Amino acid sequence: RVMQVLSRRTKNNPVLIGEPGVGKTAVVEGLAQAIVHGDVPETLKDKQLYTLDLGSLVAGSRYRGDFEERLKKVLKEINTRGDIILFIDELHTLVGAGAAEGAIDAASILKPKLARGELQTIGATTLDEYRKYIEKDAALERRFQPVQVGEPTVAHTIEILKGLRDRYEAH
Repeated sequence: RVMQVLSRRTKNNPVLIGEPGVGKTAVVEGLAQAIVHGDVPETLKDKQLYTLDLGSLVAGSRYRGDFEERLKKVLKEINTRGDIILFIDELHTLVGAGAAEGAIDAASILKPKLARGELQTIGATTLDEYRKYIEKDAALERRFQPVQVGEPTVAHTIEILKGLRDRYEAH
């Protein structure tokens, strides 16, 4: 489903919605592996997936505008490259929500780029945070396509663990 949304011409920014621990980040990691192995639609074959660490961008921002300047530099690089999909975990922190100073500005910097299709992102958040912060910002909500991530079934959990087996055996 995430690949389908990413391959669209419009509203091609999925936001993974699910309870903590259901595997939203794991879905994105799985997508990254699929891209590396070429198991993705043609539109995603040459893409690279990066995680935006808002905490690192905010850290050490002493003066008003430092954070915005850093974010703009990151976005400029993404725009120049043109092959990057940005993963934003805890997407709701973009719109404030108890986040560090500057987070409100992050959403306003991202919205025009999302609207013009200059930026492609995957967000992740909980249903409560989505309703509380993303849905209330109509301009931001319009840019994202919600994708529900439920708890895996027992059979699917076994498949996941089989996939991780080699990593654990290596330790």
